[in-house]
Amino acid sequence: MKIAIGCDHGAFALKTLLVSHLENKGYTVVDFGTHSADSCDYPDFAAAAAKAVAGGECDRGIVLCTTGIGVSIAANKVRGIRCALLSDVDSARLTRSHNDTNMMALGAALVEESLALSIVDTWLDTPFSGEARHQRRIDKVMELEK
Repeated sequence: MKIAIGCDHGAFALKTLLVSHLENKGYTVVDFGTHSADSCDYPDFAAAAAKAVAGGECDRGIVLCTTGIGVSIAANKVRGIRCALLSDVDSARLTRSHNDTNMMALGAALVEESLALSIVDTWLDTPFSGEARHQRRIDKVMELEK
């Protein structure tokens, strides 16, 4: 699986940890930046990762900033993206199982590193349930983009 990842300066350290973790687990990671802790604008990196997922270059995406809020908003502006801001393992499992999210967001200042790794692993390991009621709801959400 190919994972797009992007962050701003507020989450650079957590992104670096996640890239290493994902690569060690055998994922291919496409890093859309930022590549330092210098101040930068989160929409640039969240949009690049989201466009890679929406365009099929990457299978899923992870975006990060200090709170996760800004990057999740930016990613969700890209047609075809369903990005969930996550802070617990149960939500990670449910957003994949019920919402078939193709992106997730984390807040580096709000989620400590070991929890972030557990959230990412759960989100990546959980398949979409495929249940008709969930697909029907996803279709209605995606119809809102038209």
